[in-house]
Amino acid sequence: MTVAATRADGSAPALLDTLAADRATGALTTRSGVFYLAAGHVVHVESAHSPALGDLLTRSGALAPAGWWEAVELAGARRRVGRQLVDSGRLTTGALELAHTGALFDAAYFALAHDGTALRFRPGVAHWLGAVRPVPVATVLRESCRRRALLDRIWPNPAVDTAPLTRTPDADPAALPPRRGRALALVDGGRTAAQIASALAHRTFHTLVELRRLAAAGLVAPAPPAPPPPVLPGPGAGRADRDEPDTALLRRLLDALEAL
Repeated sequence: MTVAATRADGSAPALLDTLAADRATGALTTRSGVFYLAAGHVVHVESAHSPALGDLLTRSGALAPAGWWEAVELAGARRRVGRQLVDSGRLTTGALELAHTGALFDAAYFALAHDGTALRFRPGVAHWLGAVRPVPVATVLRESCRRRALLDRIWPNPAVDTAPLTRTPDADPAALPPRRGRALALVDGGRTAAQIASALAHRTFHTLVELRRLAAAGLVAPAPPAPPPPVLPGPGAGRADRDEPDTALLRRLLDALEAL
């Protein structure tokens, strides 16, 4: 696999190792996320199953939504949003690095653990956030494996991580430790773990730990799939007998036309 390739079929961890050895820069897409690399290091990861950095910063109160969007508008095109947040005094370097590293590891877990097949590598592509604190590929892979092993020890069903969740009727948030109770209170049959984590302004992994513990206790489970919508009869359905043409009338009309 060369750095110039755009299609990738195989294991994402194996390709990440190759890209790290080649000191590649670009974006690697898997079925569940995107890894952004610079000089062979991971600088950002995105996944639909994990809250974005902006959501975590604004929902937690660390940053006002207006401040986040101002930085995106001023520095997004130059791929320096992270730098803009620090230079403007809205975040300290340490606070930004801590939040960004947590979001990166959360998204990497999903991008690798859930069908982590590499689909495409786009050389030279950079994220608009810019480099905050690059992380070696080996560290990202090792942390993802550690998280997967820990979660499987709690409850070995990864469907809890991504499916909408429902709770049993007798599940009482007040009877649980505070963090677990807050997670259970948001289980409503429609929210996923990522949506619950975003609403709590918590990192996804910490929320997953609590949700898998709830699943192990029999208090939550993946919601059953929604029933398919009923098939409504189309226009004219059920009127075949009424709309059947009168054959005798048609024959008389034909005879009249022939006579003319």
